[in-house]
Amino acid sequence: MALAPRAVVVHRRSELEELVDRHGTRGQVEFFLRTRGRDLADVQARHDALDDALREVRAAVPTDWRRGDVERGDLHRFAFDPGDVCLVVGPDGLVANTAKYLRDQLVVGVDPEPGRNAGVLVRHRSAQVAGALADVVRGAAVVEGRALVRAVLDDGTSLDALNDVYVGHVGHQSARYVLTSPDGSERQSSSGVVVTTGTGSTGWATSLARGRAGAPPLPGPADDALAWFVREAWPSPTTGASRTAGLLTHGQRLTLVVESDALVLFGDGLEADRLTATWGQTVTLDVAERRLRLVAP
Repeated sequence: MALAPRAVVVHRRSELEELVDRHGTRGQVEFFLRTRGRDLADVQARHDALDDALREVRAAVPTDWRRGDVERGDLHRFAFDPGDVCLVVGPDGLVANTAKYLRDQLVVGVDPEPGRNAGVLVRHRSAQVAGALADVVRGAAVVEGRALVRAVLDDGTSLDALNDVYVGHVGHQSARYVLTSPDGSERQSSSGVVVTTGTGSTGWATSLARGRAGAPPLPGPADDALAWFVREAWPSPTTGASRTAGLLTHGQRLTLVVESDALVLFGDGLEADRLTATWGQTVTLDVAERRLRLVAP
């Protein structure tokens, strides 16, 4: 007998919950916020909006479905099943945080605070979740594929990211490496290299491309292409700064041979979940074979 589908609700703790944990009581939180020119009422309202959205999303799951629930901090230890439908409730970045742990599962991004989030990936309202799940059951859901960037070390370890991967010094100091792009190689010293997808082009890549001469056109959300940027390349007698940005189409790669004691790699801002490449190791970055499967509203 086939198992019923499973809906997994992914969420993150509210700012209010984190503040109470840090300061101990709501009174201390209120005092702390006042010293920062903020109001507890605003933080409470955001907490309530998230709580209401989670309650409505959980209620929308059909009664005969199995259920799962995972907080952002536990994603790395949660076992997703192949047929799961992930209901990600929170900001756009929470979808990116979740994507690296998925393998072809469907994702429904739910915005608990419309108007506050950009809504690039969380494009459903909580009231629409029941309809989206009904579409999934009927096979009528419109599913968008989103490219991921993959970073692979020469020892076989790898990580994927939906927005971008950073390679550089753990303290964002000078990173030394030999960069090879489709148009040639260069020894560099910089603040690190960022490789971004079309989904990530609305984030960090936008600021990296702004005002930069020769910046490549950023890929679109559905494109199998990556843009890459070198941050603050330093020209010297032994290092250059002529190859600092470019575009990788599907099948093309960017490689870095490490010439520092150690460089770190992390995706989508999750610095705690990172790889370390030591002197002489090769890092290869290209489009991942798998794609995020995002249910469109």
